[in-house]
Amino acid sequence: MTSPAYDVVAIGNAIVDVLAQAEDAFITETGMTKGSMQLMFSPAEADALYAKMGPGIEASGGSAANTVAAIAALGGRSGFIGQVADDQLGEVFAHDIRAAGVTFTTAARAGEPTTARCLIFVTPDGQRTMNTFLRASQFLPASALDNEMIASGAILYLEGYLWDPEEPRAAMRKGIALAREAGRKVAFTLSDAFCISRHRADFRRLIDEGQLDILFANEAEILSLMETEDFEAAVSAVAGKIETLVVTRSEQGAIAIQGGRRYAVPAEPIDKVVDTTGAGDLFAAGFLAGQAQGRGAQDSLTMGAIAAAEVISHYGARPEADIAALVKARLG
Repeated sequence: MTSPAYDVVAIGNAIVDVLAQAEDAFITETGMTKGSMQLMFSPAEADALYAKMGPGIEASGGSAANTVAAIAALGGRSGFIGQVADDQLGEVFAHDIRAAGVTFTTAARAGEPTTARCLIFVTPDGQRTMNTFLRASQFLPASALDNEMIASGAILYLEGYLWDPEEPRAAMRKGIALAREAGRKVAFTLSDAFCISRHRADFRRLIDEGQLDILFANEAEILSLMETEDFEAAVSAVAGKIETLVVTRSEQGAIAIQGGRRYAVPAEPIDKVVDTTGAGDLFAAGFLAGQAQGRGAQDSLTMGAIAAAEVISHYGARPEADIAALVKARLG
């Protein structure tokens, strides 16, 4: 097996986020579920909600894209595969991810639909509620995969959000096969309870069949996956079937079970939670970057906590501070 050219290659939604502040009452009045993600299925629906937004901040996003952008910021080598349209938002996304130091080779899709966007409402407690209009991102075909990039990545990272549409789901299955053929590892993030409720059987099958080496979840997601209210029972049920399980628990920190051994870190202290958008994405970035650097699970968890704390201290899902320097100051 040749040495990997990339630490992590990700397949995910290529999205441009629009973030705005909102009160809790607005979340309730519009029928959103606070702290979760819901899909929008028509331009009229997306336009109507956008019209209700206050002044917004536009920034490139997408769960897996945020992760590989942060891996690059941590000094790692990363690549991204995701579908944009040949339009202004597509150009913004492509520019931003390449400017972050991530290799992005997926050709833009001509014509309709447009590049995906996500309308994100941030309440005074920093919690984010997302409304995603997938558009072009849900039409990523298997033929658009960069097979060579996947084969030359030490870890292939997949986001559960993209499992919903049929075409990219097939692309990700092909990606898993390519990574396996090349002797690479496969990491997967469950993304949201919404995804699990629709694809629980698929996700559990991937775990049971040994298709995944690393699984990321938050507490609500691991409970939903195993259909239990018993956190320890859910963790035990999954950890016995996978090489590395990472579960984040908000202010309670995070745990990892790797090689049968359990590790834990507390949440990093910060002055104020401004916006939780991207917290899980950045935690995954820190952990994967640590693994790529040959660090153990404990230090990798610490790197995840540092990266997540940085991103929730400001608006947007990409780091603003030098997270590599933050990690070096703590771990050397």
